Amino acid sequence: CELTLEVRDMQVLERFYRETLGLEVISRQEDRTWLACGERTRLGLWLPGEKEFGDEGGRHVHFALSASPGRLDDVRDRLVEVGVEHRGPVEHPGGDRSLYFEDPEGNLVEVWDFFQRGKGARGGVDAL
Repeated sequence: CELTLEVRDMQVLERFYRETLGLEVISRQEDRTWLACGERTRLGLWLPGEKEFGDEGGRHVHFALSASPGRLDDVRDRLVEVGVEHRGPVEHPGGDRSLYFEDPEGNLVEVWDFFQRGKGARGGVDAL
């Protein structure tokens, strides 16, 4: 339901996720911004420094956002349009597909169409 990234340049990363993937800003505070990633998920962009509960930031391997079946090509087209280098769509066993790219701070992002196949599933990066 939530992923938080430590960022060096809040404005650059917020603009990237808003303009490239169509994520909407939920709220802004002095040291953090929250973006909606579907109906029940949010992406936090936090400046370095200790936050609540001793959070201190750090690196991760990658994270994935979901796209509805049929929309992954739209995401790819948008990445091409704004000049973001990417890999894919890559087809996985079972027929689901993924795109991979880096955001301006080097975080590896996957957009995957798998989760949207489940009964009652909705949300994701379809706001393009």
